[in-house]
Amino acid sequence: MGSHTADQLSKRGYDVTVFDIRKSSSLRDDQKFIAGDMLDQDAIFKALEGAEYLYHFGGIADIGDAIQNPLLTISQNVMGVATALDAAVAQGVGRFVYASSMYVNSPYGSFYRASKQAAEIVVEAYCEKFPIEYTLLRYGSLYGPRAQKWNGLQKYVEQVVRNKVLEYTGTGKERREYIHVSDAAKLTVDILEKRYANQAITVTGQQVLNSDELFDLIFEIAGVERKVLFNKKDHNNDHYVMTPYRYVPKGAKKVVPEEFVDLGQGVFDIVCEIHRQMDLEE
Repeated sequence: MGSHTADQLSKRGYDVTVFDIRKSSSLRDDQKFIAGDMLDQDAIFKALEGAEYLYHFGGIADIGDAIQNPLLTISQNVMGVATALDAAVAQGVGRFVYASSMYVNSPYGSFYRASKQAAEIVVEAYCEKFPIEYTLLRYGSLYGPRAQKWNGLQKYVEQVVRNKVLEYTGTGKERREYIHVSDAAKLTVDILEKRYANQAITVTGQQVLNSDELFDLIFEIAGVERKVLFNKKDHNNDHYVMTPYRYVPKGAKKVVPEEFVDLGQGVFDIVCEIHRQMDLEE
């Protein structure tokens, strides 16, 4: 999400500096890169000199990783935000944009959800006491190029294309609102408008499918006979099924793209990319 947002900002004429632990292969020639640790306050302070906006995407984003590493998750997802906020205030940054999750509305998501809820509270508290605005972006189910291996839709397509079978923990009734990462990036830049200051925004799509419907789509596009192994006994209770709305944080407005990448086209692109990777591996 971070690299796609950086690209969208560059396309709209913003001067973009990327601060990360390592340089991304997606970095554009017109983007500046600074290597550093998100918990290094001095490094972040220097990187923010002259900055008007700070987008914070850093931290542990995989629920599985968060469960295995609770202390690291809290350190990066909460202290990482506080460190960046403190540096942003000191440098006079105008808006702090925080990449949160729809899981803040939910009792699910374990330490990942807890860290996101805590970070949102920290953001609001800082902006109550200091002259800086904020926007909380609660992303729905993202998919598309540059996705991590743990991304849900990416994992499903990988299994179907490579193994011709999909192993799934759940019932198939789980529903998600899918949004292509390029559409999400556009909305992520749109929220710099003044009307989105000091707001929580739900960033999601208009294409809603349950897991079973999504699997039909993937197998059909991949040209593979459907074979899904449901592991219902070990259903993962760390993920919500129909809706995350069981917890009530700050009320959020919802933004969806008027024009968007069709889910079928997005899945087809992923299938093609996996085939290209397989050809290179041979």
